[in-house]
Amino acid sequence: MKRAKSVNFYYETFVEMADYSLKAAELLSNIVNNFNAEQLQDRIKEMHTIEHSADKARHKMIEKLAKEFITPIEREDIMAMADAIDTVTDTIEDVLIRMFMYNVKKVKENAIKMTGIIVKSCYLLIMALNDFHNFRKSTKLHELIVEINRLEEEGDALYTEAIKSLYTYCTDPKELLAWDTIYEYLEKCCDSCEEVADVIENIVMKNS
Repeated sequence: MKRAKSVNFYYETFVEMADYSLKAAELLSNIVNNFNAEQLQDRIKEMHTIEHSADKARHKMIEKLAKEFITPIEREDIMAMADAIDTVTDTIEDVLIRMFMYNVKKVKENAIKMTGIIVKSCYLLIMALNDFHNFRKSTKLHELIVEINRLEEEGDALYTEAIKSLYTYCTDPKELLAWDTIYEYLEKCCDSCEEVADVIENIVMKNS
């Protein structure tokens, strides 16, 4: 019973960390869809609370990992998964911080669309990680990974469109610099979600 509990701990912590990523994505979505520049500093505090909670879950898992002799998958794979999920949450927070740093007053439509993709990707990551403990028998894990990859490609296409539009129509150099960077971080969020899917796929391949 103790061994099963220990095994489940890692898989459950992956899901917990991904849930914080989804909370961060949903908060970012709420902010960009109901944008109020005067509230950004307070919203960053909300975001940081989520990010800090995710870090605590990760640290708790690492402490347990350091003490255990037997783990359900290889130690480096556990660390790779934890780091990949943590990067998703961190990068979402980075988007919001840059909106504040660059004193954004109005959100662009392509940013709202890209944030929607990030929310969908985080939701699919939770679904995938909920089934990850059963990866040897899962019938849906592959489909979820494929869909996360498809969303990343959709995010890439939107990023290209957004940058093209920015350099075509934006005449304010400060605004151009700000949104060039913000779009880059939004695209990094999509990439980081795909990276979690890639780690899942690599672990499945190693253990099949």
